[in-house]
Amino acid sequence: MFESVLGDLSALIAAHGLWIVALIVGLESMGVPLPGETILVTAAVYAGATGELSLSGVIAAAVAGAVVGDSIAFWIGRSVGPRLLIRYGPRLGLTPQKIKLGQYLFLRYGGMVVFFGRFVAVLRVLAALLAGANRMPWPKFLLFNAAGGLTWATAFGCAAYLLGARIHAVTGPAGLVVLVVAVGCLAWLSMLLRRHAAQLQSEAEAALPGPVAPM
Repeated sequence: MFESVLGDLSALIAAHGLWIVALIVGLESMGVPLPGETILVTAAVYAGATGELSLSGVIAAAVAGAVVGDSIAFWIGRSVGPRLLIRYGPRLGLTPQKIKLGQYLFLRYGGMVVFFGRFVAVLRVLAALLAGANRMPWPKFLLFNAAGGLTWATAFGCAAYLLGARIHAVTGPAGLVVLVVAVGCLAWLSMLLRRHAAQLQSEAEAALPGPVAPM
């Protein structure tokens, strides 16, 4: 199964080059369900096996796609997300106070969500949209997004380049470790919220005074 997917993507890479890596990674970062991580791994394996692509070029294409795609998703979330939360949130039990608390928590802890989100499939698709919708400052988002994209592309690209098709034996356990770390962070945040809900709500109101802003 894995070898079949690699073969199909290898043909695509051979035909179109590095831009297809950047395109697929970028579209996945914008929320389109495409195999961004798999195209990175396949391109690095292809580079190591054929020498037709450089490893640095593969990594650069993946980083460019990740940063550009996430940036577009961020601004979509910033423009549309708050309005949707304000309009439809109460139907889901999201009061203005809860929405503001979510914005405040993302302002404080959103960096680790953006960074680790690059390594977890579901968060890789949603992290940038959530960052925009929750009013994360653009410079902070860009910093953690670029750092996560560079770390992700370098780690998986180099491993695939060196290990070739055997990379699937590594990405599974590695992905599980990162997922466990991410779940642990979310559990810690949930515990923090339960124990200090009133205090955090006061801090959120102080940091974001007034009604919940649509932008």
